[in-house]
Amino acid sequence: MNIYNIIILDKSGSMEEIKQEAINGYNETLQSIISAQTKHAEQRHFVTLVTFDSDSTDTVYDRVEAAKAEKLTTKTYQPGTMTPLYDAMGVTLTKFRNSLDASVESRILVTIITDGQENASKEFSGKQIHKIVTDLKAEGWVFTYIGANQNVEEVAKTIAITNILNFESSKSGTTQMFKKQMKSRARWFDKVAENLSIQKLQEDFFEEDE
Repeated sequence: MNIYNIIILDKSGSMEEIKQEAINGYNETLQSIISAQTKHAEQRHFVTLVTFDSDSTDTVYDRVEAAKAEKLTTKTYQPGTMTPLYDAMGVTLTKFRNSLDASVESRILVTIITDGQENASKEFSGKQIHKIVTDLKAEGWVFTYIGANQNVEEVAKTIAITNILNFESSKSGTTQMFKKQMKSRARWFDKVAENLSIQKLQEDFFEEDE
């Protein structure tokens, strides 16, 4: 089974203060995905990484085998301007959906990480993103929204996402956030291995730790 890990990472100017923590956290997440493939031999993990600000939406790599994916660096991650979240999501999700081989059994996990609200999109509206996400969830895709400096639950609801994680946009808060999402991601990979239903895979991604 192919597991596609799509990560859409904010690189707006406000991320500069937590730049190194974001880089470290992403790289640790990548390593955790590689470890999951080792643990679950039946799973083939691929990674798509997209970073965005109002200057550009950059596909760092698309559907690269996890073990071959390059780590994020200060050269490939340079926070800059504003936060066109809708455009980043719309472009990424539409492109991926249109090129997906439906004949291959797969699970798709989309992770959005942003420390601010949408404020610069020109191509897609919130209403359009809500429809795209709703349609993809009906096809079995799983979405998570990780946010700071906003009412995460309300913002995520406007784009049809219910799996949410709030974090403090500080060095320690960012580090803790990545640890939490990695633990939840590993648990989700275990659930995939158990052949749980799509409904079960879409619910309670960020379960409370015991």
